[in-house]
Amino acid sequence: MNERTCWGIYRERAHSPGREFDDAEILRLTGKQLDARGFHVSLKTPDEIPVSVSGPPPAMFMMCEQTGVLERLRGWEQQGACIVNRPLSVLNTYRERMVLLLQQARVASPVSRIIPTSSGVTGASAVWVKRGDVHSTQEGDVSFAADGNEAERALRRLALRGIQSAVLQDHIPGDLIKFYGIGRPNLSPQVRTWFRWFYHKDQQVMGYSFDPEKLAGLVYHAAAALGLEIYGGDAIVSDGGATTVIDLNAWPSFALYREEAAGQIAAYLTERFVGEQST
Repeated sequence: MNERTCWGIYRERAHSPGREFDDAEILRLTGKQLDARGFHVSLKTPDEIPVSVSGPPPAMFMMCEQTGVLERLRGWEQQGACIVNRPLSVLNTYRERMVLLLQQARVASPVSRIIPTSSGVTGASAVWVKRGDVHSTQEGDVSFAADGNEAERALRRLALRGIQSAVLQDHIPGDLIKFYGIGRPNLSPQVRTWFRWFYHKDQQVMGYSFDPEKLAGLVYHAAAALGLEIYGGDAIVSDGGATTVIDLNAWPSFALYREEAAGQIAAYLTERFVGEQST
């Protein structure tokens, strides 16, 4: 197989609620940019990934998130395929794993408890109740609870859907910031990084001052704790400038910066894929 052959794998539609076009488009544009750089790109849905792990392409870039296909890709990675994001790093964005990894890396993040959805809640103040596995795929996966009674009702709704665990996260007042990132600063001095942030639109922005460079450093540290190279997420800037990472996800839609991000991702992947093949 040509050393510049690579596959791009779309996200599962069930994991793109309301973002089906945006998620597909960033992958398509990245493939187009890689094609212009001399790669032979094939874009595939997760259902089109063969079960056999023999003869994988040398490089893959992917947005898929379900455990079955990720385990298949891990087998190909063990055979030498360079995959971005790595399958394990995508698994690390599953909420239970992410909470523990961010805590271990001492990333500023909300106080969080992992509990069975069958358990009760005592003395809870304002918290966010989040399903313990994947990110939000439908209404009810993430909900705000003003007190313990609301938290228990949210847990029961998750339990009725067969979701066994949940994360209770303390509510942190402040301005909600969305961010996008590409690259890992600790990977190599020659491999570029890219970072953008913006205020979430559905809020009254208080305009708390903060240092964007410190925000970028905090986000890079959080992404490195999960092993992510292409990612997005959410942070809260509180009164006084304290910044907290509340969520990270693998390869978002980059909707506000799609054209710019596609070029940056393609440049980054070229460095990763060519560098991996030359070592």
